[in-house]
Amino acid sequence: MKRTLHIITLFAALGLASCTDWLTEKGPGTTELGDFFTSGETAIQTVNAAYVPLSWEFNNTYFCEWFIGDVASDDALKGGQNIGDMADAYDIENFKTVSTNTLLLDFYRAQFQGIGRCNLVLANVPGMETDETMDEKTRERLIGEAYFLRAYYYFRLVRMFGGVPKVEAPITSSDDWRQPRATADEIYTLILSDLDNAQSRLWKKSEYADEDMGRATRGAALAMLLKVNLYVKDYDTARTWGAELLKMGDEEGEYSLCTNYEDNFTLAGENGPESVFEIQYMEDPQSDYGEGYGYTRGTMTTILTRSRSTLIATTGAGWGFNHPTQDLYDEFEENDPRREATIINPADDQMVTPSEEIYLGNRYLNRKYAMMTDNGGAPYRLSHETRSPINNKQIRYADVLLMYAEACLESNTDLGAGRNALNRVRARVGLSEVDLTRENLRHERRVELAMEGHRWFDLCRWGIVGETMNAYMAAESEEARAQMGTFIAGKHELMPIPSEEVRLGGLTQNPGY
Repeated sequence: MKRTLHIITLFAALGLASCTDWLTEKGPGTTELGDFFTSGETAIQTVNAAYVPLSWEFNNTYFCEWFIGDVASDDALKGGQNIGDMADAYDIENFKTVSTNTLLLDFYRAQFQGIGRCNLVLANVPGMETDETMDEKTRERLIGEAYFLRAYYYFRLVRMFGGVPKVEAPITSSDDWRQPRATADEIYTLILSDLDNAQSRLWKKSEYADEDMGRATRGAALAMLLKVNLYVKDYDTARTWGAELLKMGDEEGEYSLCTNYEDNFTLAGENGPESVFEIQYMEDPQSDYGEGYGYTRGTMTTILTRSRSTLIATTGAGWGFNHPTQDLYDEFEENDPRREATIINPADDQMVTPSEEIYLGNRYLNRKYAMMTDNGGAPYRLSHETRSPINNKQIRYADVLLMYAEACLESNTDLGAGRNALNRVRARVGLSEVDLTRENLRHERRVELAMEGHRWFDLCRWGIVGETMNAYMAAESEEARAQMGTFIAGKHELMPIPSEEVRLGGLTQNPGY
């Protein structure tokens, strides 16, 4: 059952007004920052506001993180009406990105908005007195949430752009705005420190009340410690954190795999046993088309990824972005039910004559966020302009099991436990056991997590993105191949720092841009 965190708060006084599941505007009658941090309620409100940039969507509400994680990789084509429909995403898809790309600018700035809110918490909440709304345990948890979120925002930045300015305190004067880029290693060091601070303070998922579901948990912090250590190639440490999380999940009952894989992508399955961390959305039937950094509760992802055809005409057609590729379709084993749970293919009964030409000859559609069974077995009803309540899955327990298996493999330690973790993911969908090898592990990550925004970043951290992308191009349609650019090693592993930030902040640009 969907459970969503609802909190009333205000950040107009802080220049941080915004609204989602966690946040609804309500004026507190204060204009000074020092006056604001006077009660446990305001501490909670500040932390709630720090979650909000996670749910923002950009470029007049059309951006979702999978434009990088999926579309830049061999898993997805941009889609849409034609190559000019959301041209910035087309550039990302085809290695033609430039530093004026507005999707990247909005994403970059949103992460620093989140970091700024976390810094407000960390600068003010530790010194606050406890009261009837915030005892000492709750105060420590709030501090842990801020550490987790700051680490999460910085992780999103560093894996996409490399080193960025390291801002660890609120900016109070214009002199503080221009800060140089830290190195990627320095940012990763900060992330790991913040996550360690978070895991020592956060509560387990089972300790939260239903109305607080969606907050960061100790399990989420452990999962990120596992993940980030894989990125920095400290496999022994990754394995240690992973083992602790598996103990929490398996022995303490905090997490488990859903019996049915597809339940992860339904409203009924949200915040379920497999959920480690997900961005919360809720139903919002009101049209907020074109609002940009909107005050919204829902997500545009469903409309974005649904077919432009009459596929679901009675419940709301979509804009046809994020098409799974032929290469991804072929990656699934023939008897793997995850393919049908991930991809709507042209042979499905639901696919009918399109109302517009299919993008670059590719007719596959993303099923995971299309909400095809959330209306009494029929597609969820949406208008052209309204948002859906489907949550964005950031970390699933299946991902944790596969990351742990990878840490065991790469550290050459506890190989039996790693093999077992890998095969638990396969057993859930009725597939036979395989040996723990790089090839098998990387295949399993691709098909288990397909269309969830992981693939590009996996290819980059494995150091195989160039060879993979060059090989993938041959499998796509002639129309798609005609648009594809050339991957340049040493350049395209990172996105360009937005030119506005280079100009305003005096930042250095990434190589090749």
